[in-house]
Amino acid sequence: MELCVALDLPTMEENLQLVEKIKGYELWLKVGFRSYIRDGKPFLDGIKAINPDFKIFLDLKLYDIPNTMADAAESIMGLGVDMFNVHASAGKKAMTTVMERLKPYEDRPIVLAVTALTSFDDEGFKAVYGESIAAKADQFAIDTYESGMDGVVCSAFESASIKSVTSDDFLTLTPGIRPFGEDAGDQQRVATIEVAHMQKVDFIVVGRPIYKAEDPAAVVAKIIARL
Repeated sequence: MELCVALDLPTMEENLQLVEKIKGYELWLKVGFRSYIRDGKPFLDGIKAINPDFKIFLDLKLYDIPNTMADAAESIMGLGVDMFNVHASAGKKAMTTVMERLKPYEDRPIVLAVTALTSFDDEGFKAVYGESIAAKADQFAIDTYESGMDGVVCSAFESASIKSVTSDDFLTLTPGIRPFGEDAGDQQRVATIEVAHMQKVDFIVVGRPIYKAEDPAAVVAKIIARL
């Protein structure tokens, strides 16, 4: 299991200060909507300038018609990131089109698909998708697997089931991890490191418990020691 730190602070300067504090660790760093829209490729370059060994997960959750998603995915190839994601609810055709577009690239990033956002509870999810999170997450994962993608973004509670209907090698990345029982904030389906272990999670994403800490590096060290 690997740690991915969410860079969700209000400014690029604050995010890079955080990166500087944790630069001594082997980590994934998540760059999401706000940070990328605001700061773009210079932010990605700034991360690599601090530590070129950091791996970057570009969390943009692509969702559009198949050809537009494939165009965007191909453009992402020029950004030097190591992982990005799409929405599984865009459908198998869209996901397959993305992966076919990336075939010519020998060293492509890991590509994941979002099943159910961790901000959903079951009632809210059913209102949109007409099924329970557990049932639909498995189906989205099967669609993703059959489309040739590398894995899914899901909550820790769906990870083991997803692997059982796809493959143990099919990657799961789980946001909403509260390593030491911290407040859930705006997430509904949060989990501890122990739950993530039991559910065979491959990547855990941790944000607030690290970037709100007085000593982020110490929290990172403590989390890594428990992985």
